[in-house]
This record gives sequence, C-alpha cells and structure tokens, in this order.
Amino acid sequence: MRLPPHILVVNGIKVRRPVFLLGAPHSGTDLLARALKRSPGFHVTMGRSCVAHVVYAFARKPSIAQTSGAVRVLRDALAESWQVLPGSCGACAPACQEAGGVTGSGPCVSTAEVTRFGDGSPDLLYSAPVLLRAFPDARFVQLIRDGRDVVADMLADPACLAWFRPAMLTEQTEFPNAFLGVNKDEHLDRWKVMPAAGKSALRWRSAVRLSAELRRALPAGQLMTVRYEDLVRKPPQTVSVLGEFLETRVAKAVLYDAAVPQVGAWRTRLRGEDLALVEKVAREELKRLGYRSP
Repeated sequence: MRLPPHILVVNGIKVRRPVFLLGAPHSGTDLLARALKRSPGFHVTMGRSCVAHVVYAFARKPSIAQTSGAVRVLRDALAESWQVLPGSCGACAPACQEAGGVTGSGPCVSTAEVTRFGDGSPDLLYSAPVLLRAFPDARFVQLIRDGRDVVADMLADPACLAWFRPAMLTEQTEFPNAFLGVNKDEHLDRWKVMPAAGKSALRWRSAVRLSAELRRALPAGQLMTVRYEDLVRKPPQTVSVLGEFLETRVAKAVLYDAAVPQVGAWRTRLRGEDLALVEKVAREELKRLGYRSP
C-alpha cells in the first residue's frame, strides 16, 4: 500500500509547493531569491548554515544522498531554516538579511502572512533529487548563465575560490564528483594543479550537465529553466512567465538594481589565458547553450 505524502508543518503552516532555486555559482539564484523573497506570501531563506552543512555533505559524498535517512535530514534542515522566531534572522547569511531588509535579529516576515516557502541557498543543485523525494510537489527554477560570466564572478569570490584549495578535499570526497566537476579520482592530480579559471569552468560545466539531466527527469509542471540574460535584460517578460509557473506575483524591482552583474562582463574581466582555458574546458556546453565568442 502506498503511504500518504509527508506533510511538513512549520510555525503552524503546511509546507506546500515549496520553491527551490538551482544553478551553478553566480548563475543568478541569489538574484532571483531576492526577488522571490519580496513576493507576497513567500518566506525564502538563503544560505542558512543548517541547510549548507547538509548540502555540502551530499556534494562531497553523493552516496549519502542515496541513503534512507537523507530525505529526513534535508527536510529537518529546511524546517529549521524556515522557522520564524524573534531571533531567527540572526542566524541568516548577510545576503539573506540584506535581502529581507533586516537590521537586527528579525524576523523578516510575519507568520500571519506566510503561505509559501522557498530556498535559494548556494549549491542546492547537488541535492535536487533528495529535495524532490522530500517534497514531491516542489517547484524548481534552475538558472543558466554564460559560463564565461560565471567564471569571472567566481574568480572574484573568495568563498568560491576556497573550495579549490587541496585542503578542502577530505577522505570523505567521492568520485565521480559533480560538485568539483571531476569525473574520476585519477583526474584529481591534474585538477589540483589546474588554474582557478579551469576549476571554475569545470564546476560550471558539471552544473549545466546536471541541469540538463533534471530537465529530462522532471515534468514541465515542476521545473522551469530561466536564462540569467533574460532575467536582467527582459525583467517584465521573464518575471511574468515565472510568476505564472510559480502561481504568484514575483517582485522585479531588485532586477533593476545598478549592482546587478551585467551580461557579457567577461569581455573586460577575464584575462586572455583564463578565457582560453574556460572555452577549452567548457566548449561543448557553451556551444550547446548558445554562448559563442563574437
């Protein structure tokens, strides 16, 4: 007999059709999370440590995600992240606090207004199969961005670069490893001496391959793919389609912020040798997605 779906209740609110934002680093998940965070009825979290610890455990050791307890662990982490308590925002990442307009410890939302939940934590992509098992009615939005722009932003982000230190690899790291973009453990020695631009390109390449797999695996009603370029160049049209998919009004004011990374900035930000390496490592994916050099 088929068991009824698990119903998670947070602050007396049933979690139905939660939204998860997926993509490679600096592909726009943080930008979309900021927009969704200001949408009516939504409580969206970004980068809470309780979620990050689980996500990166799955990323380092993908076999954990296949265990019977993976669903419960991730569901419990998100339930903790979504709790609305007097001091709950104090545990949020600075980006989440800023997006929610929090100046103290919060909370950034009122439970009387919350009807939907979402999460835009970095690297949720690597936990997508577990998220689907934990929340069968979830909606996923995956962001795709030009890998050259992604690498340019990654090279300027200490948090991204920190993952490329050999010391970050532990005996718990499994291969193939989609998070690092390394297919076999015998490739690890080459990875260790590869410049950061190449490692960043491997991460982007692996992420878009995972995104393609998700697109084949999930029904259209649960997954929407958004181009970062459309999000920042055509906010009204893109947000309108996204709002229909999520059945909500998505706030678009944040998309007009002058600080939003511009499309094609890689042309002035990437050094020649870094650009050549990125286009060598990710040539196939850049071509398939329509990102070609002028």
